[in-house]
Amino acid sequence: MSVLKVLKFPHPILREKCEPVISWDNRLQKLIDDMTETMYAAYGSVGLAASQVGETTRLIVLDTSSKTTREDYKVLINPTIVEASRNKTMREGCLSFPEYLANIKRATKVTFTAFDRHGELKTYTVQGLEAIAIQHEIDHLDGVLMIDRISSLKTDWIRRQPKGETALEFTQNTPTGNTYVEPSADPPLVLQSALAAPMSDPNRGSLPL
Repeated sequence: MSVLKVLKFPHPILREKCEPVISWDNRLQKLIDDMTETMYAAYGSVGLAASQVGETTRLIVLDTSSKTTREDYKVLINPTIVEASRNKTMREGCLSFPEYLANIKRATKVTFTAFDRHGELKTYTVQGLEAIAIQHEIDHLDGVLMIDRISSLKTDWIRRQPKGETALEFTQNTPTGNTYVEPSADPPLVLQSALAAPMSDPNRGSLPL
């Protein structure tokens, strides 16, 4: 198994719509193994879509549990959401946008179908972090990025403050239209694509997807 390079925006492959898997061959199995290794190698990651490693294949690996147990690890092939609850604004992060967070409206509970690595079709109903993560990753498979889901660059697109950067430097280096928001006592849930860092760190308050 290998740790693959995660593509960063604006790489053009991130904008491509991925093709359905039609063959459960050795190449697919290797890609699953390599994506799994890549996801667990990325600090705070709870999900990874194939397009993030340069493969336009409808494949996601996901694990919103502890990395030591891997109890919620899932391989999701050709996933399709069939039912979704009302939306709630969550804070997300993404390995393809390592310097930014975003406030995005997502369903807090979803039911979806997906094939596993052996070609068996399964139905899942998930909520909370896992529901947010699967929506984020399916967006990747459709060439949709978290910046496309925000309502306002001024309020919903948030630059992380790099460790060691002073408040003045942060302000000077932040592009117009991006605002840093100090976390509240009850910070919004944050995700990242390839997502869970200590909430005590204001720059790690989101999960990478």
